[in-house]
Amino acid sequence: MYKVDIQRDLAEAAALERKRNKELQRQSRIFNVKNRTIGVDVETLANQVAERKSQEEREKAVNEAFGAQQLYYDKLALLLEEHQNQKTQDLNKALLEFREQYQKPESRREFDLNDPEGLKKDKPARISDDDPRCGPASLQRFQGEDLSTTARKKFQQQQSRSWLTEQQKEKATTMAQQKYSDNLFDLKRIELDQRAMHLSNLEEECRKAINVAVKNINQALEAELTEKQRVEKQRTQEENFAEMYNHLTSNILTENPATANSVFGSHRVITDRWKGMTPQQLEEIRKAQEEQCQEKKIMKEEEKKLDTEWDKQRLLSAEVGLTIQREQEKISRHLRESLDKYNQQLAREQNTHLQYLEQEVYTNPPTAQYFAQFNTSSR
Repeated sequence: MYKVDIQRDLAEAAALERKRNKELQRQSRIFNVKNRTIGVDVETLANQVAERKSQEEREKAVNEAFGAQQLYYDKLALLLEEHQNQKTQDLNKALLEFREQYQKPESRREFDLNDPEGLKKDKPARISDDDPRCGPASLQRFQGEDLSTTARKKFQQQQSRSWLTEQQKEKATTMAQQKYSDNLFDLKRIELDQRAMHLSNLEEECRKAINVAVKNINQALEAELTEKQRVEKQRTQEENFAEMYNHLTSNILTENPATANSVFGSHRVITDRWKGMTPQQLEEIRKAQEEQCQEKKIMKEEEKKLDTEWDKQRLLSAEVGLTIQREQEKISRHLRESLDKYNQQLAREQNTHLQYLEQEVYTNPPTAQYFAQFNTSSR
């Protein structure tokens, strides 16, 4: 009997020892970082990381674009929500003031049922045995035997009439306040629309002015190019006519000054035949110089006009840009103030919620012993 028991205990102990050794070996393999990361393709992982970063950058750009648009709509929604909240607060404040002033507990119809001093004000059921209020068999008054029924009904009718009048006045006041709030909201919306239209008109006028300036510049350049082409054509024709005339009237054997003209151009001469410049040539040179002076003077005047027009356009663009920038700064400042108030409110609510969690919900935080029981086995 004892021998069998001893062999069974030894076998169980050996089995436990084998399981314990396998578990230790498994833990050494799993918890060893070097063995776990052997065989990884580092280049492929690097390429995957680069592709993932590129994809994240593209997604970030798209998200930023959507975020900017969402921020604009969020700001607009915050403005509308703030206006609605202010309107609701005003209505609630007016309602509380009306209740405090006209709906006191003492003026309610059922106040006598909930009056804390009712028992002190009430008369006892009977004063003495010969109390005239007591009927047969010591019973109180029955229905239909009340002598003040007519006066009480009349008083109740008057009271109901007064309550109805007060309710009508309250309804009229509420409707007037609602109408006033709607009018204020409509006026604010009209003001915003007019401001947007004004900015749009300014932008359109600036664009028109720039288009007109560009058109004038193009017309001036076109006129200048046309004039240059005409002068060039006229000069070419004159040179061609002069060359033809020289060929027809050339006389090498005479001392005619025209024989010294070269066939390569009117500005070139044959040195062994040239007798000096003729008065006509000198006059043509003077005329050409005067024409060049006039052309240069016209070009300077056109450039001066063009510079003046560009200066005007730059001043107009700067004024419009300054106006738009001021409007944007004003709107941004208002939105920033609204966002700051909203963030302060969220911070107060979050602090209140954290205090509630720390004091009411998380009353039994876990200790270090609770976390120490994890990651102790490979299974």
